[in-house]
Amino acid sequence: MKFLDQVKIYIRSGDGGAGACSFRREKFIEYGGPDGGNGGRGGDIIVVAVEDLNTLIDYRYQQHFRAEIGHHGMGRNRTGRDGNSIIMKVPVGTQIFDEDKETILADMLEEGQTVLLARGGDGGFGNAHYKSATNRSPRKILPGWPGEERWIWMQLKLIADAGLVGLPNAGKSTFLSTVTRAKPKIADYPFTTLAPQLGVVYIHDKEFVLADLPGLIEDAHLGAGLGHRFLGHVERCGVILHLIDGSAEDVGASYQTIRHELEEYGWGLSQKPEVIGLNKCDLLSEEEIGEKVAALKKLSGSEIFVLSGATQQGVPDVLSCLLKHILADRAHKKEGLMVKDDGYHPLR
Repeated sequence: MKFLDQVKIYIRSGDGGAGACSFRREKFIEYGGPDGGNGGRGGDIIVVAVEDLNTLIDYRYQQHFRAEIGHHGMGRNRTGRDGNSIIMKVPVGTQIFDEDKETILADMLEEGQTVLLARGGDGGFGNAHYKSATNRSPRKILPGWPGEERWIWMQLKLIADAGLVGLPNAGKSTFLSTVTRAKPKIADYPFTTLAPQLGVVYIHDKEFVLADLPGLIEDAHLGAGLGHRFLGHVERCGVILHLIDGSAEDVGASYQTIRHELEEYGWGLSQKPEVIGLNKCDLLSEEEIGEKVAALKKLSGSEIFVLSGATQQGVPDVLSCLLKHILADRAHKKEGLMVKDDGYHPLR
């Protein structure tokens, strides 16, 4: 199944049904009267977050959704039937934006979360509604109120605790397959990962979700390579694991390239906690490892983890560090939810 994380669709709720103009015409009924019923409500457009979806591919081949209109009222005070609503199922983690791609309409963070995107129009009144002591035979009716229509954008942002970033062939997929049960495609050429991959890491009686993203290259923010749109999947992560290919000639340039792309993407990614790993160290001598670790420390000012996804060298230390940051992030989010009514709103 193809991975699709962004779609643009058109939605329209149903118009309300018109009221009826009707009078009783029955034998042996001395005095008739108005008996036109009201129209029914139009159907709504509703979005529900479900757990068993992980892509927006369902909206690739159908981009227009129109709810049913309400039925007209009828004589004998019969109210028209309400139009059927449309329920759109999306994966947990989907954000819904207005057509300008800036105004957020909904953020589907929990399974079962339901959002009304477009409300159906109310039905119009029939002439029986206007009957009064001074107006015995009203002929006034109202048409149904129109529904709502708009173009919206849906963007899926995977809910992961940690995100893997790096240049192509930095060993991200190998690392993911080593620490989780995920089976990503692994090959000795760049861009083997074309869509984000998820895996669950178990360590110290805890677990967290790790996301492997397609590789970034220089000027990815300008559309080079696969672009940098996939970075949206690490916006919700508590920590970023930056893997650097230890066999590269200039590891400092590799580090700066990814940092520049994170800054160009924005949304606070460059301010997230970062764990730096010098990968593929099984191919290097001790002297080469020392030189490259020193170069990275000078640029980043952070601790550099020496590791190898193929031999699992240094992997437990990296996972322990990731877990520490993730637990701190979870505690921060939990505290934020507890004081949300006092004006605190967690970041997206």
